[in-house]
Amino acid sequence: MALGLSWTGAVHAEASVDALRVARAAIVARDTQGHPFAIVDKRGARVHVFDADGKLMASSPVLLGLAKGDDSVPGIGERPMAQILPKERTTPAGRFVSEPGRNLQGEDIVWIDYNAAVSMHRVRATKKEERRLQRLATPTVADNRISYGCINVPAAFYDRHIKPVLGSAKGVVYVLPEAGPLEGRFAFLDTATRSD
Repeated sequence: MALGLSWTGAVHAEASVDALRVARAAIVARDTQGHPFAIVDKRGARVHVFDADGKLMASSPVLLGLAKGDDSVPGIGERPMAQILPKERTTPAGRFVSEPGRNLQGEDIVWIDYNAAVSMHRVRATKKEERRLQRLATPTVADNRISYGCINVPAAFYDRHIKPVLGSAKGVVYVLPEAGPLEGRFAFLDTATRSD
């Protein structure tokens, strides 16, 4: 089956094999339902933004939840941040229907999992000791773990790519797991393979 995925060489080089596999399968299986989408590659600490036709538009480093893991603790979205333990600060993996929204400070964000209070937003450098901007600038992914579970994106990238694509209407966000097979999170991978 022919596929309409396209991208520039530079952006394509930044996307992992797993990210490209999920993007291709999502389009083949029509899992995006015509919405633009993003793929968050936790192992690579990057986000890749695609338009509704599957064109890879841009990629960026991101900051992720402090703790490794692919599931949110039940009820975590109802707890005050001060009561969330470091080991509970995970960025959940899976397929999420994203929605534009606002946080308690009135800033525009993209909700990934509203019930777990996980969103994608501009990086906030409010605590100097966390060095969030510096973490984004390093070539390693080892220091990109700092958030409570939200996906922190450089402000300029958010304004140029996230806000216009996912911040104005519903979209789909695929967060790749750190452990276990992709098929455990994305059933359409099997469907797409059978469609080829």
